[in-house]
Amino acid sequence: MSQQSQGDALDWAVPIMRAGYAGRGLTYLAIAGISLWAIWSGGSAQGTQSALSRLQGTPGGGIVLGLIAIGLIAYCVWRVLDAIFDLEAYGTDGKAIVARIGMVVTGLIHAALGIAAFTILYGTGTGGSGISGLTRKALDLPMGQFLVGAGAVATIGAGLYYLKKAVTGDYQDNLQANHFTVNWNWVLKAGVAAQGVIVTIVGGFFLVAALTYDASEAGGMDKVFNWLSSQPFGQTIVVVICLGLLAFALFCFVNAAYRIVPRASSEDVETLAKRVKSKVSD
Repeated sequence: MSQQSQGDALDWAVPIMRAGYAGRGLTYLAIAGISLWAIWSGGSAQGTQSALSRLQGTPGGGIVLGLIAIGLIAYCVWRVLDAIFDLEAYGTDGKAIVARIGMVVTGLIHAALGIAAFTILYGTGTGGSGISGLTRKALDLPMGQFLVGAGAVATIGAGLYYLKKAVTGDYQDNLQANHFTVNWNWVLKAGVAAQGVIVTIVGGFFLVAALTYDASEAGGMDKVFNWLSSQPFGQTIVVVICLGLLAFALFCFVNAAYRIVPRASSEDVETLAKRVKSKVSD
């Protein structure tokens, strides 16, 4: 089968990918937007679950919440399909296998958020993250501290990987080059960096929870915001991070529109990385 016919055979996965990234973008747009509004109103930044719960009470919020839930489930499906069929051509060496396993884990995390959004939408749950409770259950398992610690190290690694992508611009390899992606590349870079900071801090919380055998030390984005707020110039840092999350939301929307899927895309698609390199050489 030719490269082109193989790509045509896998085109069915692309709409799922686009829906997934759109849902992910809506999620971060809601978190950052609601958090910035809360800060402006004299409150504090909101974690994922709190932001989604607040969204339910706004005009049209139920529709957006439904789109977020569907999108996050689609993102999970996309990541699982990506890992199984190697749609982004990672390969089968050790590094590639780790990356593909990471895709599945990332997908499952987003599926959990999507399910939480559904429970908020239909009033069957409060949207509480329950991260401490889940961490306590994990710690109580045989070798629980090791498992939580390993998860923490993996999360920190994922955060550092985001930061590496922001510095090196590796994310540009998966985006089409066009007027928008070229001119807004600096915003995309800032968004990837902001996500890297948050994921790394979350991993740090889980590592402390594992080392101290204290599940209350674990937490998600709400704990990140609370911790950052307690630092010198904390509120300013939180505002900067929220602006970074707006940029990451844009990054997700750009991926929804312009992400290249190597095994389902034409070979003549110019990548953003290639365009940026050509501009630098000029």
